[in-house]
Amino acid sequence: MTGLRLTPLTRRRLANFRANRRGWWSLWIFLAIFGTSLFAELIANDKPLLIRFDGGFYLPIVAVYPETAFGGEFATEADYRDPFVRDLIQAKGWMVWPVIPYSYRTINYNLPEPAPAPPSAENWLGTDDQGRDVVARMIYGFRLSVLFGLTLTLVSSVIGIAAGAVQGYFGGRIDLLFQRFMEIWSGLPELYLLIILSAVVTPNFWFLLGFLLLFKWMGLVGVVRAEFLRARNFDYVRAARALGARDLVIMVKHVLPNAMVATLTFMPFILNGSITTLTALDFLGFGLPPGSPSLGELLAQGKANLQAPWLGLTAFFVLAIMLSLLIFIGEAVRDAFDPRKTRGFAA
Repeated sequence: MTGLRLTPLTRRRLANFRANRRGWWSLWIFLAIFGTSLFAELIANDKPLLIRFDGGFYLPIVAVYPETAFGGEFATEADYRDPFVRDLIQAKGWMVWPVIPYSYRTINYNLPEPAPAPPSAENWLGTDDQGRDVVARMIYGFRLSVLFGLTLTLVSSVIGIAAGAVQGYFGGRIDLLFQRFMEIWSGLPELYLLIILSAVVTPNFWFLLGFLLLFKWMGLVGVVRAEFLRARNFDYVRAARALGARDLVIMVKHVLPNAMVATLTFMPFILNGSITTLTALDFLGFGLPPGSPSLGELLAQGKANLQAPWLGLTAFFVLAIMLSLLIFIGEAVRDAFDPRKTRGFAA
């Protein structure tokens, strides 16, 4: 079976990307952190990973078991942190707990002092003002922020590329009307609209994603429009038209690959902006519902509890490291697609 064959230009771009050591290692560090956070339920959870009880095996993280399954009295879901339930299970078996025996919403009722409690052997980075473990909320919050940013970036980029392609390729009245529409639409006050809508609808992940999509798609329109305006009168495009190729085929097959070069260099920075937007909304109180694992909410708690510096410092360092890695990756992608660095490179 033959392997994947790359064009000489693609190989040069990959070589340029690897040559930027800071961006190359930032990519792998970010992927390692993000990949680890995808398994947050196996790392930080208030339920055991595996239970051996009375000769049988149980997986509480994927199934719900009533307390009666372990000899208890109630038919509701077992509370595995309850000493009574733990004694019942340990009398006829054992439990395997995650490294951090707390979920992002688990409240530690056995704190030695009022919340927010400082870092300890049980809560490595302390607790927030509701007694929830900061490490667990940090892991879940990092995953949520990146997933939100990736989804918003990908969907808004698809919409923006399509809009810019239509404007640039057809030009004329379509381009003129679309530009006037974007000028009006971009002038709408996003934050004020979100505040008004928050009084009617409780914001959640999908609500915020849909609302921000209404405005974020315009980020790439100008770049793609300029590329299509430049390329639509090139000889190869005219030749394709003369041969009877449809406009959609010409746009997707012939012009879009050239426009994607500039687009890809912007995407890491758009991802950065998407994550920052969610963090800012959570910090202001107009983001995810209360109780959600949020880095912005952790920053707000640090601001409200200056006597607990571990809250603000944890959120600050997580955001600083995450955004710095994405910036370094973006710079490496920009250098990889820089024609001045790909021209003359050995194939």
